[in-house]
Amino acid sequence: MLKLHDVTKTYDGKSEVTALTGITLTIEPGEMVAIMGPSGSGKSTLLNLLGGLDVPTSGAIVVAGQDLAKENEKDRSLFRRSKISYIFQAYHLMPTLKVSQNVALPLHLAGVSSGEITRKVARVLQEVGLETRSNHLPDELSGGERQRVAIARALITDAPLLLADEPTGNLDTARGEEVLSLLRTIHREHNTTIVMVTHDHHAASACQRLIKLRDGRVEGDSAIGGGK
Repeated sequence: MLKLHDVTKTYDGKSEVTALTGITLTIEPGEMVAIMGPSGSGKSTLLNLLGGLDVPTSGAIVVAGQDLAKENEKDRSLFRRSKISYIFQAYHLMPTLKVSQNVALPLHLAGVSSGEITRKVARVLQEVGLETRSNHLPDELSGGERQRVAIARALITDAPLLLADEPTGNLDTARGEEVLSLLRTIHREHNTTIVMVTHDHHAASACQRLIKLRDGRVEGDSAIGGGK
C-alpha cells in the first residue's frame, strides 16, 4: 500500500530546515500504524507526504502503486479523492451544514448521484452511531460526536487508506476511547489501512505497529500487538 524510499523533505526560508531525512518505510495493505515522536520530529510532514498534500524534496512515495512524488497537484488531488481519506484533530466540519451534509461533501465533489449519496450517508452514519443526529449542526454536537462525523465523512468514499492526525487530541478519555474503538472496528471490518499520528501512547496501543520519529529520522519501528 505505502512505500517510501530515501525520502527527504527540506523547507527553504531564511534558513533551510530539513523536516525529514532518508525515510524508508513499507506499510502493507490492511495495517494499522501509529506514528509518534516529539514536536518537530517530522510526524505531520510525513503524514502530509503520505496523503499527497506535499511532495518530497527527494525520494519516492508510492501509494497504491502510484508515485505521488512524480505527480502534479491536479493528479494528486484526483488520486486523493478515491484513494485517501483524512481525519483531523480539529474536525474541519462546515458549521452551517447539517451532519448529513458534512458527511456527503466528498461525494458531491466527486459528482456522485443524489440517490447514491443518500444511500451512502445513511450507511456510514449508522456505522458510526449517528443516524439520529443527521439533521443537527456541528455546534449542537459533543466533541466526540463531531469527531465521529469527521470519521463518517472519511468513510463515505470507501478509500483504502485512512490518515488520522491526532484523532483523539481534542477529546476527553471516554470520548477518545469511543473514537479508538470505532477506528479499530473500521480497520477490522473494512481492512482499511490506517496511519495515525498521535502523542498519546494509549491511542498508539490501538494499532498493530509503532513507528517512532526523532529529528526527521526513523528512531524505531516495532509491532505492538493492537489493531485487529
